[in-house]
Amino acid sequence: MNSSRQIEIFDSTLRDGAQGEGISFSVHDKLQILKALDRIGVAYVEAGNPGSNPKDLEFFSRAAELELEHCRLAAFGSTRRRDIAVEDDVNVQSLLQAETPVVVIFGKSWDFHVTDIIRTSLEENLAMIRDTIAFFVSKGKEVLFDAEHFFDGFSHNREYAIQSLEAAVQGGANTLVLCETNGGALPRQVYDAVKTVVEQFPDQVIGIHTHNDSGMAEASSILAVEAGANHVQGTFVGFGERCGNANLSTLIPGIELKLGLRCLPERSLATLTSTARCIAEIANIRIPHGMPYVGKSAFAHKGGMHIDGISKNTSSFEHIAPESVGNERRFLMSEVAGRSMILKRIQAVSPELTKGSKETKMIIRKLKELEMEGYQFEGAESSFELVIRKHLGKYKPFFELDHFKIIGEQPSSVKEMSSSALIKIRVDGTEEITAAEGDGPVNALDRALRKALEVFYPVLSEISLTDYKVRVLDSKEASAARVRVLIESTDGVNMWTTVGVSTDIIQASWIALVDSIEYRLMQDQER
Repeated sequence: MNSSRQIEIFDSTLRDGAQGEGISFSVHDKLQILKALDRIGVAYVEAGNPGSNPKDLEFFSRAAELELEHCRLAAFGSTRRRDIAVEDDVNVQSLLQAETPVVVIFGKSWDFHVTDIIRTSLEENLAMIRDTIAFFVSKGKEVLFDAEHFFDGFSHNREYAIQSLEAAVQGGANTLVLCETNGGALPRQVYDAVKTVVEQFPDQVIGIHTHNDSGMAEASSILAVEAGANHVQGTFVGFGERCGNANLSTLIPGIELKLGLRCLPERSLATLTSTARCIAEIANIRIPHGMPYVGKSAFAHKGGMHIDGISKNTSSFEHIAPESVGNERRFLMSEVAGRSMILKRIQAVSPELTKGSKETKMIIRKLKELEMEGYQFEGAESSFELVIRKHLGKYKPFFELDHFKIIGEQPSSVKEMSSSALIKIRVDGTEEITAAEGDGPVNALDRALRKALEVFYPVLSEISLTDYKVRVLDSKEASAARVRVLIESTDGVNMWTTVGVSTDIIQASWIALVDSIEYRLMQDQER
């Protein structure tokens, strides 16, 4: 690790990320994300535009009461409007009301935007940049200048794009952030422009802010750092306007592990995966399984040759150690994994068992029977672990089902509540009867079961279903077809998947649902 050069991480999840389609943060959500970002140790958190809505003003008021250990809170806003004194601009005044130590001012660096979008003169735009930044510097603020559309401006009118940065420096800006706003530049274009700016402004901190419209956001940001940028902006899970922003969950380990530069406090990188999953949970989105570093499949191995190689030397098919970013290695159960893979899963429960033992042969035989029925454990390792435990006598059910009854109503009199479920369970001889409504029979059954079990196991209140998939296995049987149901669950930190198969979709869902709950309770019991 080259400690002589520190890279500042600037997170815009709460501002740029909030502009992503389907993202809507409450004030409470934003405060929880701010705490998570502070724990992992990013340098700056940009939390919104106080001039745009009352919710952001409330957030800044409540955030001021927090004792942040690592990050500095930033408010975001534009330069003053054309032909108006900076102190008379309403948006400028709202930035002051946020009372943050850092203010981010965005201004135009592309002459086309100056003349055709905000429709002012090139000279007035430079004055707007200079005046606004000088105003906030005079108020004791640390000011970052976001040079909007910088790379387009640099391509079309390099001289004017540089002049916009000079105006910011004249105003007293601490950091010049080069924004690749349209997301269309290639990484080499970004590298060349950043290198030019770094050479022209040797005493300034130069930052990079990229969008992912052409799939180049992270690559462009890495090349910007190699060109001399010491400040990197993005959103923690990559969501944002249009195709999203540079993904900090990818960039942070890339900078630290690949470039050898420090950007987080020591040992914070090991919490990267849990932080990403926490933020995704609050944002109510799923992290794609294939997302680098933090995705569920980032270190998953399926092919027999790959598994054999990893077993001998992990570097044969892994570019980093998964634990360095808080993730874990997974070996997937499949027809290409081989018996050695099955044995490894069995030995994770009972290390003393061998390939030729009676118990191992019994489990392999049961696995084949289940696969004939339509079970597939490649994406449902949690259910397979329960199969192993049941056949080794290392499983005790956490509850007994007496019965459940589901009632559907069409058309529904209550919007989005088309079904209700009544369930009776028994835990250590104590009975519990509960009813719940839901959006469909499976949702109603899920709610009723959790409601009943939370009386005995309060930890279940932390669990939620994040994905539900149904696959018809023998479509020729029409409505009598066998179906496979996969349920993905999370407690906000860990994720696990379970499977159920039946000709009755409710029964298949019940099997997967019970496995999901019992797997989590089993993990808690062992801890």
